[in-house]
Amino acid sequence: MLIDDAIIKISENRTEMISSLSDLISVPSVALEGTGDTPFGENVQKAYEYMMELAAKEGFSTFNADNYGGHIDFRGTEEGIVAVIGHLDVVPEGDGWDFDPYGGELIDGYVCGRGSTDDKGPVIASFYAMKALKECGYTPKKTIRLILGLDEETNWHGMDYYLKHVDRLPDFGFTPDADFPAINGEMGILIFDIVRKFDPPGSKGLELSSIKGGTAANSVADLARAVLHDSTGAGYDKIKQQLAAFREEKGCRINCRGIGKSLEITTHGVSAHGADPDQGVNAISIMMEFLGRLNFANESTNDFVKFYNEHIGYDLHGERAGCAFEDSQSGRLIFNVGMIALDRKTVQLTINIRYPVTMDAEEVYSGLMTVLDSYDLGIVKGQHQEPIYMPADSPLITKLMDIYRKHTGDESCESVVIGGGTYARAMDNIIAFGARFPERPELAHQKNEKISEDDLVKMAQIYAEAVWALSEME
Repeated sequence: MLIDDAIIKISENRTEMISSLSDLISVPSVALEGTGDTPFGENVQKAYEYMMELAAKEGFSTFNADNYGGHIDFRGTEEGIVAVIGHLDVVPEGDGWDFDPYGGELIDGYVCGRGSTDDKGPVIASFYAMKALKECGYTPKKTIRLILGLDEETNWHGMDYYLKHVDRLPDFGFTPDADFPAINGEMGILIFDIVRKFDPPGSKGLELSSIKGGTAANSVADLARAVLHDSTGAGYDKIKQQLAAFREEKGCRINCRGIGKSLEITTHGVSAHGADPDQGVNAISIMMEFLGRLNFANESTNDFVKFYNEHIGYDLHGERAGCAFEDSQSGRLIFNVGMIALDRKTVQLTINIRYPVTMDAEEVYSGLMTVLDSYDLGIVKGQHQEPIYMPADSPLITKLMDIYRKHTGDESCESVVIGGGTYARAMDNIIAFGARFPERPELAHQKNEKISEDDLVKMAQIYAEAVWALSEME
């Protein structure tokens, strides 16, 4: 059977595939504000040109939407397009790596570097799946199209541009930019600020001069800093004692130091993706819990601290914030505090919520306001991505699940709904399918990102059978 030959061919192409991924990782393709022919910067353009050159070498047709994105086509004989949608941009490397983040080194059976799992490895696996089918003499019925996004990690402007300039949208397909098995839904995503103006303090005393914490709405804050000032000149000995007792009681990382006539408090947590806040520890919540043990001269400051501790705290599902919604399809709402910016006059608390697929954003906001109104807090709405959902028994999901079970032997697995957001939201009838296997740790966006060489081969084999089956599907 031809598909069996293609699966064997992928194994034969293993060394070449690994080499191509290593080459692609060596390009530090962080999307930047570009100009002219490089709208996302020179390095993203280099990564894009690398894939287009690979495609030309193998005899595939290509389309370039003015360097905002493009696709590689394995032309079919009939109407219809099956799409695989990946991206070539990566998040910044950050610090603390044990190897060169852009080295593409082969270490102990792993291809190492930024983008190896998100999403260069899956893109390469998808390409070599198409290549193997072509080398085995396959002629698709529906065109198999590998779409290359270039700014998925930022604002999707490239994908928006591509969709406006491409001749035809795909009929169905998948994006290899999440987890196995098939992802039949993605929760709605809200980013917004909880805000309040503070009244002037009624008397001299302890003031909360500022709090800064977190770097992004969709990440668990791993660092927060607060500055306290006692306008009476009483000093901070008692607060230092309280802090030491708090640290011993909670076993958390919290420290303080004098800065002029003020006291700086620092809390450390553990970063994680906003879709999985249970994997992290929020430094903002640690900070607010400690501040709740102090008494500030400004009553509106005390009110805000009280609100945070009584209605947010360490909750991850909006349990006390008025939005503890859930459904049978996607489970519980996910609530993450991403950032805080507080000074003597105002506070801005940035929240990232993933809400169930059967709900809408206004239901979430209405629930929140039942709590916020009593604390004189308001909401400034920001980004919103509506949920997507495909029934688990739909033909696309069923077909991909059958293929995954065949290649892994995992007969008990079921499709799932996730809190993350992928290019599946950009087009109709697209779902996320792979590429992280369930037994593998989540390394995307983290230091020491790497992908198993064996996993790369296996996902290419899964994707070869997937695009073959979908191309043949009526």
